[in-house]
Amino acid sequence: MTGLRCRTSDTFQVAKEDEDKQSDNGEVKDEAAEEDCEQKEDASNKRESTGRPSERPSALNAIQRVLRLLFGCLAAAVCGTLYAAYLSAFHERKFWFSTRQEVERELTFQGGSGIYYYYYKHMLAATSYNRAFYELTTDDGTLAGQTINAVERLSLYPELITSYIYRVSGSQDFVEPIYFYVGTVLALQAVYATALFVCSWLMSGTWAAGTLAVAWYVVSRADATKVEQAVPLRENWALPYYACQVAALTGFLSNHIGLAAELLCYLTMSATTLTFLLVWEHSHYVLFVQAFCLFLLDSLDLVPPRKMSDIHKVYFSSLLLAFFFHFHTAALLGSPLLSLLIGSGLVRYLQQTMKKGPLVARLMKLFLYFHLVFSTGITFHYFIKNVVPVSEGQFVWKFLEVKFGLNTTNDFVSNFLVCQESLRSPGPDLFLRLTRTSVLPFYLLVLAVCVASALQAVCTRLSVQPTQSGERRPEDGHVGERPEVVYHVFHTLIFGGLTLLFDGMKYFWTPYVCAFAAFGVCSPDLWMTVFRWLRVKSVHPVVLSLILSIAVPTIIGFSLWREYCPRILADLSELQELYDPDAAELIVWIRTRLPAAAVFAGSPQLLGAVKAGTGAAVTGLPLHSDVDMLRRSEDAYQVYSMRSAEEVYKILTSRKANYVIVEESLCNQLTSERGCRVKDLLDVANGHVVHDNGETLAFSRHRRFCHEIKTNRSPYSNYFTRVFWNRSYHVYRVNAVISFQY
Repeated sequence: MTGLRCRTSDTFQVAKEDEDKQSDNGEVKDEAAEEDCEQKEDASNKRESTGRPSERPSALNAIQRVLRLLFGCLAAAVCGTLYAAYLSAFHERKFWFSTRQEVERELTFQGGSGIYYYYYKHMLAATSYNRAFYELTTDDGTLAGQTINAVERLSLYPELITSYIYRVSGSQDFVEPIYFYVGTVLALQAVYATALFVCSWLMSGTWAAGTLAVAWYVVSRADATKVEQAVPLRENWALPYYACQVAALTGFLSNHIGLAAELLCYLTMSATTLTFLLVWEHSHYVLFVQAFCLFLLDSLDLVPPRKMSDIHKVYFSSLLLAFFFHFHTAALLGSPLLSLLIGSGLVRYLQQTMKKGPLVARLMKLFLYFHLVFSTGITFHYFIKNVVPVSEGQFVWKFLEVKFGLNTTNDFVSNFLVCQESLRSPGPDLFLRLTRTSVLPFYLLVLAVCVASALQAVCTRLSVQPTQSGERRPEDGHVGERPEVVYHVFHTLIFGGLTLLFDGMKYFWTPYVCAFAAFGVCSPDLWMTVFRWLRVKSVHPVVLSLILSIAVPTIIGFSLWREYCPRILADLSELQELYDPDAAELIVWIRTRLPAAAVFAGSPQLLGAVKAGTGAAVTGLPLHSDVDMLRRSEDAYQVYSMRSAEEVYKILTSRKANYVIVEESLCNQLTSERGCRVKDLLDVANGHVVHDNGETLAFSRHRRFCHEIKTNRSPYSNYFTRVFWNRSYHVYRVNAVISFQY
């Protein structure tokens, strides 16, 4: 073929010389063309005779890619394993777990999270797994006077799966149930760290970014995870799966990914999205924020429509399966995620020419697209809300009004939620801690570069037709045109804004700030973008970007190692005994002295520990997302109000309580900021205290109940009888027969 092309070129050149009588310059060009053709023929003959040596570089590149992949996977596994080993050692050192009795170990599950461990024990103690599962779906032994579906109400799929694995794997022969439970959660934290490693690795192309991301995550773990506070919390089960989902989405959005890798990312994303929806009741709100980020990507023409359709299929299928696995819960039908998917999918189908036309027309279509999507989504949400009653809406809106100062209320539930630590605005300490670890300054620098590059890319795409925008090479320095990078820009910006409003949202923001900042300082693509703007000519930009992408993370890693490695080792060497002997004494007394049919009233956090340690029925559970549980907690908290003995007695008997536990810490709680003591909230809700023009006016005829009941005088002794007390807790029996003795 080469010879044919050369001969054709020769014939054409000779004919052209005869007909047009070209100049000497033309003759020189023809001779050069003939020489080039002869060289091509020689090279072709040489390749045929030597067995195509040009394939050797491609084979070497393939071997290099495989080695980099294996080494990166090994580094990710090592980082995750070391982090899990550190958490295990820290957990043992903090609670002295191996030296405690079973009751004392269960009390380490703080904040009422021990309620989840109780169901894990229940599944293991049952003779039949199927029978135990059925009992949880028709549970009448948890809430007094009410039968609930505990699997759906408490999102107990982690306990169901963990208990099943423990039973079928034969682990009972060599590990205790509580160690298996805690070990599973800590192993998931290793998966969490590994997913952050992979996420930063996929964006930067180097495993060094993943190592730096995990290092930043570990030193910032106080603002990145709750696993050190309470192991069984739903967030500790859910966030590792969400991190895996984000890592898979990052790879799926990449433009430089093969078909096999894309399929793997798609399957991983599908599995982790469904699992995330199953293990946490608030997961659909997090996925709504993620879907909104992807909606912005699609609107700005930064992601192919095919990939957006595939992602929507993942969301729809996961919501459908979660709806059935959660026993047709109405919360998923009324979720904003489903409304956004319906609105964007319908409008995108009707407006297929949105991304075509001149700049002004595309901007007008984009504005119309946004309007139609949100109008359709809101209309669908209100339609579902009217067809399927969703109980969460009203009290959530009331809470938001109070939170943002749009309204004031005496309602206990709204004010109680505003006072929760996770729902408050974060203090300056959060940003000071992130600045000390250097992650926040580098994140802001990387974010500024990526936002500027993304704006440039969006302006370019909107001003030209899609067919005219050629594909950029990574060495061109256009980091803002990479959809996976722009997704993380939106992700960290939106969750960062939510963190400024709610302190609990930092657990969705800080880990990805670590991954995004590590990507930026280790990515030659980002450095090339900066040098392209600066028009650096003294040193070749590619060489300079490679040098800085290695030198900067090396300096950061060395500084982190020098400053924080001694602190981490000190955490493992210090004695941090966390022990509550009074609570242990209370649990043992309930186990040994009271009947199994006893029903307890008290604070929801304490009732979670009582349920975990004794299995007794309680009047409420520590669920701040359930308005019915919050109202039950309000009734139990009335023992700290300024009500009469008769009023408190009627409230407790209406909840079927036989015993009430009064805590000294709540009764004698010191003054807190913004009047967030339980006593203060109750006084305002009951109308016993009124704040008028900076003055506090009291209108109650009775003194505080928790103080008066300790005097053991009438009329308190007529309704309640003290049966147990220690330094921290007083237990009173709610008398079935009232004794009027004066």
